[in-house]
Amino acid sequence: MTPGRKPFTDQKATPMDILAENFRVTKLGEAKLPTLILHTNFIDDDARVSYYTNVADIASYVKSGKTLPSFEEAGPRRKIFHDPRWSRAAILTAGGLCPGLNDVIKFLTRTLIGQYHVPMVYGIRYGYRGLIPSFGHEPLLLNMENVDDLHESGGSLLGSSRGRQDENEMVDTLVRMNINMLFCIGGDGTLRCAHDVARVISKRKLGISVIGIPKTIDNDISFIDKSFGFETAVYMTGPFVTAAHNEAKGAYNGIGLVKVMGRDSGFIAAYATLGNSYINFCLIPEKPFTLEGKIDSFLPMLERRIKSKHHAVIIAAEGAGQDLFDASAVRRDASGNVLHNDIGLFLKEKIDAYFKARDIEVNLKYFDPSYTIRSMAAQGTDAVFCSILAQNAVHAAMAGCTDIVLGHWHERFTHVPIALAVSERRKIDTAGQLWSSVSSTTWSDLETVAP
Repeated sequence: MTPGRKPFTDQKATPMDILAENFRVTKLGEAKLPTLILHTNFIDDDARVSYYTNVADIASYVKSGKTLPSFEEAGPRRKIFHDPRWSRAAILTAGGLCPGLNDVIKFLTRTLIGQYHVPMVYGIRYGYRGLIPSFGHEPLLLNMENVDDLHESGGSLLGSSRGRQDENEMVDTLVRMNINMLFCIGGDGTLRCAHDVARVISKRKLGISVIGIPKTIDNDISFIDKSFGFETAVYMTGPFVTAAHNEAKGAYNGIGLVKVMGRDSGFIAAYATLGNSYINFCLIPEKPFTLEGKIDSFLPMLERRIKSKHHAVIIAAEGAGQDLFDASAVRRDASGNVLHNDIGLFLKEKIDAYFKARDIEVNLKYFDPSYTIRSMAAQGTDAVFCSILAQNAVHAAMAGCTDIVLGHWHERFTHVPIALAVSERRKIDTAGQLWSSVSSTTWSDLETVAP
């Protein structure tokens, strides 16, 4: 489903580009049962969060007579669909690791058992493989005791995997286990698979809620302004940037080069640049660059920086500069994601060769903290975000929502149809405020360039 005519980025779409019906949430049926939760602030069933905040944008819809696009607000409901006493829930994590996975598993379990008194919560091992009997992965029974200190550990208690599995066979397993709530924690590939599972469930007219929790360290899911793990990734990048700076300053013509995650979207690199003023060059997938041939090409600019300051720090997202490699057959991982060439090692070789050819001494140190960062436990407010996200995911499932992913928009938690969330990848708008801020904090050599 394509929600609009223009691509979606970190900036809001132009008014009239998206349709309100694309925000409609699927429900398994009418919620008739009184909730077991007491003493909480309930969210009304008709509570909405506007996609737009700008008054002029909203006025455009009012003037046209069209319905303003808005998200259904997440939160506990007074009436629920599933009877908790007869419910069984399952939780799985799929795709790459990410800070906060264990936090989400913990708070899904605590909310299901502690607040709704659901008697059985299963942890499905190794992603969607755990729903295919031939793999032989026995589920783990989750309880308040075995998730108690889970938030202290990185990685995933349940393990993870990539690759698609047969959705009909997975639904057969859910039926066989009497599961009526499935929580899928993962990125766009995981959510696409959850959507396919939900479609099979709908076709069979089964009463199973499928709820996605957005896990992407790259922060690249559309219609969601923040996903868990991203804030920790930016925070954990700091020590490596500091180390790169110290190495660069500690040697004559020193260069510190840091590669971070960011397959198709450069949010980690951009935010790390704003959070660490040591960084002089920020390279992201959304902003193509040339190595040589122009006055603003990367290597000539780096040369001028070295001659002027005698040190430099570079951060590169893993998906940056892929057009600079020799064209070859596209390789994909088990989830269908394009396998990128290693921009970090590529830049290291090109920088060394460039300065050697000009008989300029440089001392380059290369840092690749990607897997170190993604396997860490969630930090600070990121951990808080995980807990609230998980709680709202349970509230959504109990209310009978399905085929949705929990989102966050304008400081509110929201229900986002999975088809809408995965319709396009969220990217940095290089004409927007974020990239403008990054550009203003990185090195400018205008004073060294002849007019």
